[in-house]
Amino acid sequence: MNIREDVVHVFKQKFADDPIVVRSPGRVNIIGEHTDYNNGFVLPGAIDKSVYVAVSLRTNKEIHLYAHDLQESFIISIEDLKPTAGLMWPNYILGAAAQLIKREIPLKGFNMVLTSDLPIGAGLSSSAAIECATLFALNHLLQANLAKIDMVKMAQQAEHEYAGVMCGIMDQFASMMGKKNHVLKLDCRSLSYEYVPFNMEGVKILLLNTNVKHSLATSEYNTRNAECKKAVALVNEHHSEVNDLRDATMHMLNNYVLPKDKLVYNRSAFVVREIDRLLQGCEDLKRGDLQALGQKMFETHKGLSEQYEVSCKELDWLVDAVKTNDAVIGSRMMGGGFGGCTISLVTANAIEPLVAALQPAYEAAMHMPLDYYVVTIEDGTELIYA
Repeated sequence: MNIREDVVHVFKQKFADDPIVVRSPGRVNIIGEHTDYNNGFVLPGAIDKSVYVAVSLRTNKEIHLYAHDLQESFIISIEDLKPTAGLMWPNYILGAAAQLIKREIPLKGFNMVLTSDLPIGAGLSSSAAIECATLFALNHLLQANLAKIDMVKMAQQAEHEYAGVMCGIMDQFASMMGKKNHVLKLDCRSLSYEYVPFNMEGVKILLLNTNVKHSLATSEYNTRNAECKKAVALVNEHHSEVNDLRDATMHMLNNYVLPKDKLVYNRSAFVVREIDRLLQGCEDLKRGDLQALGQKMFETHKGLSEQYEVSCKELDWLVDAVKTNDAVIGSRMMGGGFGGCTISLVTANAIEPLVAALQPAYEAAMHMPLDYYVVTIEDGTELIYA
């Protein structure tokens, strides 16, 4: 039984009703880290690991949720809709449902079974996938005729208001708008985007999970945000047109930030160079030059580790361990930092021997298990059963 058949089977057992099923994927970001809150560009892609929701409408105002993988149930009335303090997972669904009410779309009670083959807590944006799946399913059932971009924005609001995470828009955008064998060059300021071909013949994306949790990520994320804003303020005194780091140049940083604050210079220099790397990386992909893109990924990691200082010894160990391997085209830490995964482009037939060598070495060096996932770039949120 595949995952779609499984979720329908569980739903019918639980609710004795016929559901629709929506698949919504996780995402990876190829290059462009910590550029989103500087109104720069990101380059994410939806992946072949997803959450699946089976949903049907009810005749009353109750919301009945069942997380199949956790074997946990949750029930609430639409009239009592608010973030739950106990279980975390219902908030992603309830937050999405609440956005429909805010838009004055008449919300009906519904049943939902949630399941997933997307690893939780690995930095692959399972929360965004749940929010997008919920909105997509309810939009279909309620015939609300919402545009995909509206659902992306609503999913981001759900994360802000019900999960309390002030995330950028990349995760929800990639999950909803993904396209097979393409990555999204997304302008975080205008939300304009283009699909860039990601021709991966003979190459796979390997994610290596350090199993280190992001204990510093939130506080340091806020600190980096403030440091970037300080750099903008120093440049803005001389160039009033510069309101974000995406508008600054290295020449400006050298003249107006470096003499005042070396640390802030390092942070802002990483971001300005990273935006440039991403734009050049898109041109590499259009030419089919994965090697050039891979080199930029290594450069990004060096900058994240030494200039932006959001890496950790486990992430650095993994990137260093693959750097001299001819089968590895590029590798870097992915996400907010201080743990989570590295993302590497690896020749497909070299993945098994590479992981077989890395796992015992990593465990001996770091006293942590090393998990891995092999992913491909797939389509975004879609209806797969109705």
